[in-house]
Amino acid sequence: MKYILPILLSVFLLSPDFMKAQSVLTNQHKEHAQQLIQKAMGSDVAWERLTYMADTFGPRFSGSENLENSIDWIVETMEEDGFDKVWTQPVMVPHWVRGEESATLLSPRKKDLPMLSLGGSVATPEGGISAEVIVVKSFDELEKVKDQVEGKIVLYNAEFTSYGRTVQYRVNGAIEAARHGAVASIIRSVGPYSMQTPHTGTMYYDDEVKKIPHAAITIEDAMLIQRLYDRGEKIEINLNIQARTLPDTESRNVIAEIKGTEFPEEIIVMGGHIDSWDVGQGVMDDGGGCIAAWEAVRLMNELGIKPKRTIRVVLWTNEENGLRGAEEYHRWVKEEEKSLENHVLAIESDAGVFDPIGFGFSGSERAYDILSEIGTTLQPIESGQVTKGGGGADIGPLMRDGVPGMGLVVDGSRYFWYHHTGADTMDKLNKEDFNECVATMAVFAYAVADIEERLPR
Repeated sequence: MKYILPILLSVFLLSPDFMKAQSVLTNQHKEHAQQLIQKAMGSDVAWERLTYMADTFGPRFSGSENLENSIDWIVETMEEDGFDKVWTQPVMVPHWVRGEESATLLSPRKKDLPMLSLGGSVATPEGGISAEVIVVKSFDELEKVKDQVEGKIVLYNAEFTSYGRTVQYRVNGAIEAARHGAVASIIRSVGPYSMQTPHTGTMYYDDEVKKIPHAAITIEDAMLIQRLYDRGEKIEINLNIQARTLPDTESRNVIAEIKGTEFPEEIIVMGGHIDSWDVGQGVMDDGGGCIAAWEAVRLMNELGIKPKRTIRVVLWTNEENGLRGAEEYHRWVKEEEKSLENHVLAIESDAGVFDPIGFGFSGSERAYDILSEIGTTLQPIESGQVTKGGGGADIGPLMRDGVPGMGLVVDGSRYFWYHHTGADTMDKLNKEDFNECVATMAVFAYAVADIEERLPR
């Protein structure tokens, strides 16, 4: 009998329910979390840096001087912040240049149509293409009228349902229209709301199908053309795109880190993408995510908080039209640094820096429980909710190799109003929301880096 009680106790202690109940946070962790929250909410440093970057360098498209000048400024400023190490990683990136462009409704009446060609589009002949327009709402509708497409411009007037569903017309619209002989294709901008703001973004070609120009017009104008088309009007548009694709050019990932005091080889990586589209200021997508990740770690330095594990900030280049930065970082980690197995967690912010809710997480059940407990320390700003399923494009290559990943979740109700448009500018952001994003990222990164238990895969 005297042996039964210890056996039963050991079974209980090792049971999943007991393990789940075990707290990973010490009083010091909780105190540091509150210090990080208070410091983030009371600081103007990150907000002023984001404003300066946006106003000084503007949009930061791959291949542009704006992007490289902003990277120079970031590196110089990071070095002043006292990180243990700051460096850049060369990355060859695509170099597409928009050039002059326009779209004009010629009939049944003349009207200039605000337009953005889609990233990677081929040019029209000089002076543009003037052709009759055929309007469809889906690829299925296109298939039904395929015999009428030859020599025309296809307009996809696909209503926004979700980004994942609707973006297919931006990505693959030119291919499908060209299969049936279209001379160009146009999409209704991918978003739920517009004030005559066209949305750009990446599109693809198929080497087996003729490449035709591809552009986005506003929601308002797509709906106008739909109404004219439904009335039986003959619609003609002139589409003029003078884009060029130049040889690949060199850009850089920006990397900065504070070394762990006990397990420096174990790495929590956190960041966003420093490139943006070539319109607006790229603050929501994704300058804000980059500056927030940077500031989260800077605050730890300022407060003298030294976590056990290394925290690394990575600002990836070329997410928007290539993911070359993410792929190069993954290759380097796997083949040169050989630290893939020691990447404990990858954190990304690329959904805007609006009011934060928490994180979406992809990883083990035990890791989810640990992160959920960490989230309770963010109760003062109500941003600690952890949900299952999440990540991001730039941490995707790491996640596919088994690294747990999490993406910042914010109130996204207005995100696609401004996404990939000229309206992605500082005035759309709120400083308190942004600072809450900083605090949320700081607390999660710090706690995972400092708790005794390594986050399990």
